[in-house]
Amino acid sequence: MQEKKGLLAPSFIKRLIFFLGADFLLFFISLHFAYALRFDFSIPHEYLKHFYLIFFLLTLLKWGSLYVFGVYHLTWRYFSLHNVKQIVMGHALAMALLYLIFILNQDFFAPFPRSTIAIDFVLSLLLTGALRLSKRLILEQQSKTASKSMIIIGSNHKTAALIKSAKNGDIPYSIIAIVAWETSNLHLCGSYMDSVKIYPPNQLEQLCLSLNVESVAITIDMPQDILQALVKQLTSYNVHDIQRSVILANNATALKKFSIEDLLARHPKDLDTQTIQTFIQDKTILITGAGGSIGSEISIQCEYFGAKKLILIDHSEYNLYQIGEQLTQATLRLCNILDRATLDAIVANEKPDIVIHAAAYKHVPLCEANIQSAIMNNIQGSCNVIDSAIAHNIPKIVIISTDKAVRPTNVMGTTKRIVELYAQNVDPKNSEIAAVRFGNVLGSSGSVIPKFKSQIEAGGPITLTHPDITRYFMLISEACQLVLQAAAIAKGKELFILDMGEPVKIMDLAKTMIKLYAPGEVQIVTTGLRPGEKLYEELLIDESEQKTSYASIMIAGSTHYPIEQLNQDIESLLKTSNPIPLLKNIVPEFTPDLSV
Repeated sequence: MQEKKGLLAPSFIKRLIFFLGADFLLFFISLHFAYALRFDFSIPHEYLKHFYLIFFLLTLLKWGSLYVFGVYHLTWRYFSLHNVKQIVMGHALAMALLYLIFILNQDFFAPFPRSTIAIDFVLSLLLTGALRLSKRLILEQQSKTASKSMIIIGSNHKTAALIKSAKNGDIPYSIIAIVAWETSNLHLCGSYMDSVKIYPPNQLEQLCLSLNVESVAITIDMPQDILQALVKQLTSYNVHDIQRSVILANNATALKKFSIEDLLARHPKDLDTQTIQTFIQDKTILITGAGGSIGSEISIQCEYFGAKKLILIDHSEYNLYQIGEQLTQATLRLCNILDRATLDAIVANEKPDIVIHAAAYKHVPLCEANIQSAIMNNIQGSCNVIDSAIAHNIPKIVIISTDKAVRPTNVMGTTKRIVELYAQNVDPKNSEIAAVRFGNVLGSSGSVIPKFKSQIEAGGPITLTHPDITRYFMLISEACQLVLQAAAIAKGKELFILDMGEPVKIMDLAKTMIKLYAPGEVQIVTTGLRPGEKLYEELLIDESEQKTSYASIMIAGSTHYPIEQLNQDIESLLKTSNPIPLLKNIVPEFTPDLSV
């Protein structure tokens, strides 16, 4: 059986032999009908004298010309208008050569009906083109009967590419309608794109319900609020397979299932990649916590923007290995930021131009359960990084902070607020220090989104701490780019705040994820707020004292705290067995949950 399969396996030689043989037969039929049409199907005997000579000569010319124009290299299923052009040009060359041979040898070929050349040109073109188109038509018909029905929202070049992919069987969908969502393309409604009719947006509901649409692909960009409303509208029509078009590295158009990240993503309009590149390019950059979600993305962005050298520090061997696999040219250093001696040695040896401090314990309940470890790592470790960078005259130091540092209700947020105070009040000497505060990033470790996904995949229930809890969200890549953009404009001792857009109600997030990932019943259970958890986070955007040239980046007011006193308070905090009162002493706005 395998031998037979091997014999039947397609190859260029087998395809060439098949088409040469098939064309031989079609050329004969074409020329014979050309003669028959010329003489009203009653060919005089004397005109048949040179028929076979002309047939074999014309066949050789057609074979050669079609081969020269690549016709014998194309495959059936991808036959296109470009291939039609190749067939036309091949036939035109063959006929021109035949006519030239006839002109030079008129007496030899006489009598010869010259008009048959033009008739044969048309017939041969139709027959050879039809043969090559036949398999594509069969495959497209099979694709329509075996695929999911899909509507495309958007009428552009991506739409045309998707229709072609569907007809070729490259994607398991049958495109049954197009909705011209763009205002500029509404004039196309009623017309067709590659045999698929284009409809106006107000007919979307009718199309989805009357045609039993299973899938929708969106090929245009639209504002997040409109996109969210559209997805909600589609799910209400019982359409849950919602795809978006993406451009691959080879410029091909493909489909990717819509994710909750696509709906929550906030794309800052003032992202200045040129400023980021100028800041990063040709610099040596040291990043702590480089294996974490924020640290690894910052590392990737720094390489993308042309960093000369990356020194990646993490105390987790596995995390460091993972980012090292992506950034093979980076220098990897296993180091705990509490180990000041090792940290000093790395900084002294590498002499970075920029230090970006992303290492921290960030999980609120874990920090509540391990207060001393959170204090040691987040405060002492951060002070070590800052002090080491200052001692070695590092030009720029960037501290990653969090919205949980605003009026904190938990140990994690309070430790990060203390680091902000330290960064604002320590003597920077020859360094510029800035902190950047932002909210949750989509896809980070410990985020609710991967947790909800896994709970949905398991059939539920989704566990939610409180029905009214809200959070800010931003794409991790865009948050990290804004961090670098803020660092680029820093002059020293600023506390930058990133505009995270509007807060998202987590209950609504859970419901949307159920619609996207599990059309059906998945229960949502509320479990109560965890120790230190807020109902809502704050960024203090309204209380920022200074704006920057970018609307997405603001500067919070500075808080004076005598550095000698802060150092003494931190030292006491590290030694005490009852840290909560001391944390509240340093950060008076800290309101711990004393009931737990």
